[in-house]
This record gives sequence, structure tokens and C-alpha cells, in this order.
Amino acid sequence: MRWRRRPGALPFLGGLLACYLAVPLAAFAVRLAASSRRGFGEPGLLPALYVSAACATISLALTSVLGIPLAYVLSRSRSRVAQVVGVVVQLPLALPPVMGGILLVYLVGPYTAIGGAFGGRLTDSMAGVVLAQTFVSAPFLVVAARAAFSSVEPALLDVAATLGHGETSRFVNVALPAAAPGIRAGMLLAWLRAFGEYGATVILAYHPFSLPVYTFNQFSETGLAATQAPTALALAAAAVALAVSRLRPGATFRELRRRSARVAGGVSGGAPATLAPPAAPAPIRFELDHRQGEFHLLVEHLSASGRLAVLGPSGSGKSTLLGCLAGLRGNGAGGVWVGGDSLGELAPERRGIGYLAQGFSLFPHLRVDQQVRFGARARPELAREWLARLRLEGLGERLPRELSGGQRQRVGLVQALACEPRLLLLDEPFSGLDVPVRRELQRELRELQRSSALSTVLVTHDPEEAALLADEVVVLADGRALQAGSVREVYSRPCSARVARLVGMANIARGQVRAPGLLALPGASIPARTGDLEPGSEVLWSIRPEHVRFRSDERQGCLRGRVTDLVDLGTTVELSVEVAPGLSLLARLLDPPPLQVGSACTLELPADSLSLWAAGGAPVRTAPGAPRRRSSP
Repeated sequence: MRWRRRPGALPFLGGLLACYLAVPLAAFAVRLAASSRRGFGEPGLLPALYVSAACATISLALTSVLGIPLAYVLSRSRSRVAQVVGVVVQLPLALPPVMGGILLVYLVGPYTAIGGAFGGRLTDSMAGVVLAQTFVSAPFLVVAARAAFSSVEPALLDVAATLGHGETSRFVNVALPAAAPGIRAGMLLAWLRAFGEYGATVILAYHPFSLPVYTFNQFSETGLAATQAPTALALAAAAVALAVSRLRPGATFRELRRRSARVAGGVSGGAPATLAPPAAPAPIRFELDHRQGEFHLLVEHLSASGRLAVLGPSGSGKSTLLGCLAGLRGNGAGGVWVGGDSLGELAPERRGIGYLAQGFSLFPHLRVDQQVRFGARARPELAREWLARLRLEGLGERLPRELSGGQRQRVGLVQALACEPRLLLLDEPFSGLDVPVRRELQRELRELQRSSALSTVLVTHDPEEAALLADEVVVLADGRALQAGSVREVYSRPCSARVARLVGMANIARGQVRAPGLLALPGASIPARTGDLEPGSEVLWSIRPEHVRFRSDERQGCLRGRVTDLVDLGTTVELSVEVAPGLSLLARLLDPPPLQVGSACTLELPADSLSLWAAGGAPVRTAPGAPRRRSSP
């Protein structure tokens, strides 16, 4: 017997409401078809329809011009003033329309200052109808548009800023298209609400008749039959408004622009640009002091290289640091220098910085050829060159949703590079991609760095990615730089156990100095550079898994252990070895000895490969000289 899915309660409940809304319409259609007296010939019907439709359209135009910018500001502000304004905007929704009309009388009535200035013509006129309709309908548009703007990913606006677009340009070219579906819905609701307004209109502007006022008068004077015509016209007007709201003139306009760009050359044709020979990447310097709520970012760094990685856990301030470099946190965030140029006082659109945000670099309404020309300083010929170099030719007509994850990230790179940025900021750009694609893009970016001498700042939580794409690294935690220096320096000699964990070091354990140059572990002692530590001092120590050696013979300073796990990773083999109760070491080898789980083995931990820290977390001084370089003041 074939199983059939039985309908649940949700369709039934939804169907009840749909029936409740549809049955009166069907009953009216039957009555209209059967009636001989519908009221279409009554005087004043068409003028009333004109008054309602014309005033609703004027009201919508006023509400759109004023309300959409207001909704945008409210969506981006968290100030108390914005909260108060948001409440005021929604209050008319809670008022009966008649009371709204009374409030308007206090504002624009014939005996008020505003009404007197207009000679009393703001009431009992079409102007009065517009004012009444706007008061009751504007909240529908503002609320819907505010919700739509709030759903726009802030990273898109940040990317647009770094591409050279100011606040107004970002609003027009990014926020409006991205929020367009919600705004269209709000405009439809506002027009329909204005068209059907009765209570506020009858108080403020009884004459000329709007269609609802006309309908009520007909009902009061002659009964139900004469109301059929205005009701039918109202339904027809609503149907037209619904049909118009479904039109997409913007899509048609973009298609015409796309064809014109293709005919003119766009980024799909023409000779590719010849890139200038690369120079050395400009070094990067920053002195940042920025508060965001309770979080405080306080870090400074002067790089010796133009390729820097900021490594740290989630919540450490990595993205905030990147936003400060781009100017997205305001000019008061601190000083930023690229080479000899100071950028700290410049707005983000004037800094000449490229920005590749995590998963949000492309604008959903633009095709690839529009994406790469979107920057205010974009050069189409340069975009063509980068599209070719990153194997993106032939994708110019596609929208972001039609691209793979790797293609989207490549287009984002071209989008930034087409503007010839002096610095490229990368906010964990490959974290959401599959491992093979991520590795491929990392290699491509590394090649791009070498071939273009592009200065880059990468933020990541992946130590391997930081080492691959940077010459220097800043380890960040809680808004402070724990250590900074070359990748080799930081990774091989972390200044604390916390830094060691953040750069991916395993095998962090406790020990005790037994004698100068000798570290006591549970059940054994091994040679170590204990520096100036006194015997008996408690320490933390660590060794990287690839530095652990297996010995076939036993010698002094080696550890006896037992293999507890063995994992073949394809290119390497990882072994877990228990050397004492509660102490296991991880070893990573290219060519492992013939061992299996349970096998006894001997380990050697070279003294040069051990990192030691005093119990308080300070690095052990193994030779006189300057301490390791740190970035925090």
C-alpha cells in the first residue's frame, strides 16, 4: 500500500483565514453580477475615485521621499534619539484614524498657525486629504523599509565604502537595491492604506469626497445597492496596485545597461591591461585605540614587511582591527600608515583600501561585470586583466548566486584589485569554503602577493593560513597584541603558553627545573634550556609535534612511552604517545617507524626545540639580549 502524507494542522489553520478573507469577496462578486442597480451612474463616483487615487499617489510620493531615508537612518542608528523617533513613527498605527484626524486639526486646522498661514486651505481640500492619508499610511512604509534595511548585511556597505563610495552613494547603489523587495511591499501597503482611508479624512477634509467618504454617504442615503459600484472600483484599484508592485523596472534597466556595456566593451572585451612591474610592498604601521561598548581595542604595530597576518580566537578584536584600518570605525580609532602615507584622518572612501569581507564582498543585485567595475576608482582594463589571471573569463553575465564559493571570492578579489588599492584587507576570506577550494585560493593569493607586491593585512584564526600568506604575524587576544614578529620567530618561540596555543602548538605541559639545563618530567628528566631559572622553579613547556623524534635505542634524556593512537593523514602520520600518567605527547612524522597502537617506544625531545615559560607566563631568557618583540604598549 502506498503511503500518503496526510495534511497537518498548519494548512488547515491557514485555510480558515484564507476562506474568511475570500468568502466576502466571492459573495460580493455574486451580488454584483446579479444586481440590476449597481450605482455606476451615480453622480460624483468617478471624481471620488480620482480624489482617492490621486491623493494616495501624492501621499506615497511624499512618504517615499521622506520616509525611506528616515527608515535607513533608523535602521543604522542605535541612539536613544533614534529609538524615540521609531516609537513616534509607529504611534499612528495604534490610534483609531478618527483620532488621527483630530490630532491633525490641532496641527493644520484653520485656526492654527500653520493653517492660518495657508489661509485655511489645508482642510476641506485635496491637500487635507493628502495630509490625512499620509498620517495614517506613512508608518506602514517606514516600518517595512526599516526592517528591509536592517536585513542588509553591513559588510556590503563597508565594502562599498572601501571601493570609494560615500554615504549617499552607498545608500543609492547598495542599500536601496538590497532592500528593494521590502521597500516595495511597504510602498504597496502605504498606497492601499492611503487609498482606503476614511476616519482621518472625514474629520480633516470632508470635501471633496474621497471614495470611502462617498461610499459611506451612498450607504447612509440609499442603502447597500448603491455601494456596489464604489466597492468594485476600490477592488479594481487594489488589483492594479498589486500588479504594478510586481513590476521590476530596475531589472529591465539593469539588463539594458548590461547590453550597452557589452556592446561598448565593458569588462568582457578589449585588450587586457599590462600590469606594471611589481615594487616592494609598502610596510604597514598602526596605532589603534578604539572602544566598542565594553570592548577596548588597544594595539600598535610597525611592520618590517607589507604582508601582515593578525591571528587570534573569535572575539579577540580581529575584525574590529581591520575595520579601524579601513576607516569603518571612524577617524578617531587611531593612526594608520601605509608606507609613508598617513590614512588615519581620511574617510574610508578616500583611503584607497581594498576590503575582502568574509562571505559578503559581492552585491547580490549586480552581475560579475558590474561587480568588478563598481568601485569609484575601478579601471575596466585592469579588471579584465585580473579576471583573466584568476580564470574568471566568461562569467561576466552571472549573478553572485550563480557562482561557486571559490568563484565568488575570486570576483571579490578582482573587485578590490581593479581599484588599484594601496592595501588589501582580508577578513577570514576563505573560512567558509571547502578545504580543496580554500587551499587553491590561498595559493592563488600568495602568488598574487608575489607578482603584484601588494601590501596585505589578513585576519584569521588559522595559523597555517597566516604562515602561508604573511611574513609577519600579530597574535591578538582580548583587544591586545600578545606578541608580534616574523612568522618563524613567533611560531618557534612564542612568548607565552597562551600564544603557543593560539599559533597551534600542541604538547603544552607542566614541568620543574631539576638543575641548570635539566627539566624534570613525571618519571624522567630531559635536557632543556632553562636559562636563569632556579632549580625547583615551576615551568610550562611545549614542543611542536614535528620536532618529536623516535629513537630505536635508549639514551640519557629520552622518554619511554606507549603508542595510544595512530592516525594516517595521507601525507603525514600522527601518533599519540603516553609517556606518563596524565602526560601524552603528539608526534607528526613523514616516515613513521614500524609501530602500532600499544607498541612501546622511545622519544627524544631536542633541547633546541623546547619552548619554556615560567609559571607566571613570562618567556625564559636563555641568553642575554633584548626580549622578544611585542606589539602592545
